[in-house]
Amino acid sequence: MKNTNLSTQLKERFGHEPNLFIRTYGCQQNVADSERIRGLLESNGCVYCEDADSADIVIFNTCAVRGHAEDRVFGNIGAMKAVKAARPEVIVIMGGCMVQQPHIAQNIKMSYPYVDIIFNTNNISELPGRISEFLGKGKRVLDPACSEYTVNEGIPVVRDLERCRAYLPIMYGCDNFCSYCVVPLVRGRERSRRPEDVVKEFRECVEAGCKDIMLLGQNVNSYGNKSGFGVDFPDLLRMLNDVDGDFVIRFMTSHPKNASKKLFDTIAECGKISRHIHLPVQSGSDRILKLMNRNYTREQYMELIRYARSVIPDVYFTSDIIVGFPGETEDEYLQTCSLIEEANYYATFSFIYSKREGTPAASMPDDTPHSVKAQRLNALNEIQRKVTEKLELGLVGTRQRGICTGILNDGSFECRINNNAEVTVTGSAEVNSFCDITITDYINRRLYGKAE
Repeated sequence: MKNTNLSTQLKERFGHEPNLFIRTYGCQQNVADSERIRGLLESNGCVYCEDADSADIVIFNTCAVRGHAEDRVFGNIGAMKAVKAARPEVIVIMGGCMVQQPHIAQNIKMSYPYVDIIFNTNNISELPGRISEFLGKGKRVLDPACSEYTVNEGIPVVRDLERCRAYLPIMYGCDNFCSYCVVPLVRGRERSRRPEDVVKEFRECVEAGCKDIMLLGQNVNSYGNKSGFGVDFPDLLRMLNDVDGDFVIRFMTSHPKNASKKLFDTIAECGKISRHIHLPVQSGSDRILKLMNRNYTREQYMELIRYARSVIPDVYFTSDIIVGFPGETEDEYLQTCSLIEEANYYATFSFIYSKREGTPAASMPDDTPHSVKAQRLNALNEIQRKVTEKLELGLVGTRQRGICTGILNDGSFECRINNNAEVTVTGSAEVNSFCDITITDYINRRLYGKAE
């Protein structure tokens, strides 16, 4: 996907190979997108740098899941006004879910004249062409639309192997249309990659030395459903588990309505798949779950948890929770609190409901003050803290297998064990390698261990 004309244009504009900087917001999928953006532009003559102030091309890969993320983006974009005033030749680009909302794209067009290009993350391969168009015509390129919602293969990827984890998208888009979520509106309908392409890229990750490989999708459990491949997500997991090498497979994220006994049986039978499962519940109230369009009940969700634990005794669950969904009552909030204890989550990622323009929930009556929602969130997090503490205390004295992900200032090591917990480790370890760890202590919400 090299654009020969673009390389020439860039050298003419800057007099050298341009420095590229990418700032990424949001989820792991956005991180994976940025790795492809970087690979694509490096193949067109750019040189990556770690500092926006010294960059010739600055790209903001944005997130639209919550309003707070959008506020952060606009704050950082605002800072580019002074950069463009000092160096008018700098190219400022915005992509990602945020700019694929029409009202945001219009706001950028009218209020942020120093943003030169908008692109759609659903078709990253078009980015070199958009930059070339901007350089050729000298006019802003601000249409965020892509030619079609498809799966682009063959885009070069530059991964940050220092984090000891590789992100590997297996599908794009979403068909669930949860009433609070903007993702299907900006990333399009569900598309799965061909299993042979996933396996090929997975092998490349293993051959590059990646030990921790995370499969990505808005709902990995529905992988292959509309494709005609004859391969579903558990089948794909088995194919990847059979690849030669020493690694652990993780995945994000799972929708409960598509989680199956076959999935949990597969995890139980495959030794290279993590015993950590992220299974977002969002609410413990059946009425709120229905308003959210989640398509399961609390009891159906708990049946999944109980079955998984019956076949994978050492499994740990984490979840996502929304506090203060429109119309949520105190009793319904308390139902969510009780679910945390019933499900015995290792951790939850909980947030106050964020209104997203264009979603059904945005027009639902919401008379709960934000101060009340904040109080509820704090109380819920305290319940989760106590559940987590009990589980982590239960790990003390156990032997775990982990990946050493880094060296700390005091010479100890940071390791990630099979349930995705971080442990501070002393003893013999090597970055990006597996080690056997005995968990020795739990102090100030932190696990400690010794590598052998």
